[in-house]
Amino acid sequence: MLRLIPVLVLALGLSACANGQTDLKKPAEPIGDFKLGHAIVVAPNIVEGPVSRNATAEEWIASVDAALEERFRRQDGDKFYHLGVSVEGFVLAQPGIPLVFSPKSALIVRVTAWDDAAQKKLNDTPEEITVLESFSAETVVGSGVTQSREQQMRNLSANMALQIEKWMRRMQKNEGWFGGPDAGKRPSESASGPAEVAGSADSPQAPAAPGRGA
Repeated sequence: MLRLIPVLVLALGLSACANGQTDLKKPAEPIGDFKLGHAIVVAPNIVEGPVSRNATAEEWIASVDAALEERFRRQDGDKFYHLGVSVEGFVLAQPGIPLVFSPKSALIVRVTAWDDAAQKKLNDTPEEITVLESFSAETVVGSGVTQSREQQMRNLSANMALQIEKWMRRMQKNEGWFGGPDAGKRPSESASGPAEVAGSADSPQAPAAPGRGA
């Protein structure tokens, strides 16, 4: 676990992540046939990075679990899948010197997806995901200056859930997860357009009008 400390230090110099909380305002798009069964969050060997505010494993478990539930309970596919998330490391930025030293908050997790019906993992090797705080007017001078520890954790947890969703969508497209790329797609408007109106399932061809012979 000591190897995570250099990773956390490196993460502090990366660009900010997309805002997971803002993204939740958009309508949920299906992830194939995915429907969340259980989200299991653990933090057995969590590493606190350098120059970080303190947070317990229990606090991170609660924060990450809430973010997963909020994002993935919106999915109403036909099959149950489970997500296992291990919180590996974090940095919660402390107040720095605005515009000179503005430390960023970071979170590292490892994710495994399970197919409930098949009773097996979809990925044998957990996917490691690193997220940073979102860029905003509050974080431009460092979230340690403008946000409470709880706000930082919620921000990171929401961003983490969004990045997990993006990973899942890539795997759906590239590896055929969740029923493959075409699963869960809503019928296009053209499918219910004039072509369908001309007939019905019971009468594929409309009868000719009386008195109008060929």
